[in-house]
Amino acid sequence: MPRDERRVRVVPGGPVLVEGPVEVSTPDGDTVRSDRFVVAVCACRRSKRFPWCDTSHRKRVRGQGG
Repeated sequence: MPRDERRVRVVPGGPVLVEGPVEVSTPDGDTVRSDRFVVAVCACRRSKRFPWCDTSHRKRVRGQGG
């Protein structure tokens, strides 16, 4: 794979894994950068560290009556 290409893997029910380093533009216009080997980009917007995943997607909300 050429050096400037990045491999991206979508995890079902989880984050988007991107080979780093990576620069992400957020919906509010900010740009954040990570130099990590692989970064997990939040796909559910539940992360307190958005745009980075903090595994908040794993938390389940219990319905009433059960």
